[in-house]
Amino acid sequence: MHDTIKVLLIDDDEEDYLITRDIFSEFPAKKYSLQWVSSYAQGKEQISKQAHDVYLVDYRLGAESGLELIEKAVQNGITAPLILLTGQGDIEIDEKAMRIGAADYLVKGKFNPHQLERSIRYAIKDAQNIAEIKNLNAELENRVEERTRELAEAIQELAQSKSELLKALEKEKELNEMKSRFVTMASHEFRTPLSTILSSASLIDRYKTEEDDSKRQKHITRIKGSVQNLIEILDSFLSLSKLEEGKVPYAPAEFDLKDFSEKLLEEVSSITKEGQKLIYEHQGNEKAIFEDRQIMHTILINLVSNSIKYSPEGKNIYLRTYIDGEKNAFEVQDEGIGIPLTEQKHLFERFFRAKNAINIQGTGLGLNIVKRYVDMLGGNISFTSNINSGTTFTISLPKHSD
Repeated sequence: MHDTIKVLLIDDDEEDYLITRDIFSEFPAKKYSLQWVSSYAQGKEQISKQAHDVYLVDYRLGAESGLELIEKAVQNGITAPLILLTGQGDIEIDEKAMRIGAADYLVKGKFNPHQLERSIRYAIKDAQNIAEIKNLNAELENRVEERTRELAEAIQELAQSKSELLKALEKEKELNEMKSRFVTMASHEFRTPLSTILSSASLIDRYKTEEDDSKRQKHITRIKGSVQNLIEILDSFLSLSKLEEGKVPYAPAEFDLKDFSEKLLEEVSSITKEGQKLIYEHQGNEKAIFEDRQIMHTILINLVSNSIKYSPEGKNIYLRTYIDGEKNAFEVQDEGIGIPLTEQKHLFERFFRAKNAINIQGTGLGLNIVKRYVDMLGGNISFTSNINSGTTFTISLPKHSD
């Protein structure tokens, strides 16, 4: 982007233009140029030229609507962000603006130069991030198409290997579908916590007195929670990538299972909801097992975290471990929302989300990763679940010795 950020104001009121111009003159960085058009038709024409970095659009443009102008611009493929300006705060207008693709929503007379300048900067950065995701998606599409062409040519040259090549094509199709779902899911799952972090970080600036400490802490907690969500998403992607590539190291060693489990519950205690209790029980005289500590951590942290996430406040989550002569067993039980009976057969599928969990943040990868790790260890995982009563996962692993 060029050094000067070009902003176009589309507003039928010249007085509003003059006020906006004065606000721009107070921006801390003198890198903005403001231009103005006073009608819907002029705004539409200027947007079609895509000669500006950001557009400020008034809600009322004579007999026509700024919302309609924004919606049509987005439909026509405008990449620069559009910010809606209105004379009065209205939650319905705010929500509709976001739905049709507006980058932000500001009420005239309610923002200062710093807030407007920050809104413009954030809108431009958000548009750049979206463009980058689209570019990555296009690059992946091209790579998949190229690979598919190569495989098609190989089929013609090696007719005797038809069966093997058809399997490769099916795998390619699966990877293509996985790529599409990944891009869609990643765009959403990263955007939600990042938006929370950005909004909370900007709001913290407003709370500067001791009386505002509780408000600051509230937003700090939101930021920490969002960062934890991002870490969990990245961990899921990394685990899945290693499993897909067959690059998961296996390094078994003896460790104290009881101590390991207690520390694991202490680790996840920071994400429990109000009133939730983590309860650990161990059966058997033995405490030491011989297994890969990191893989066991990944398996159990996924199951316990899910129990916390899908259980309401005030409920108990149980982790039980058993050691006997032939096997090591683990049980994670919660009193949460449960899994619908008709959907239980899909539970370990990649990206699967039950209908009653769609509104709860998640990638749909955790249980698929758990199942694949359990299979890798030569074990078995099963579960029982009832709606609004909870779910219990049971894992049985063969005992190993050093």
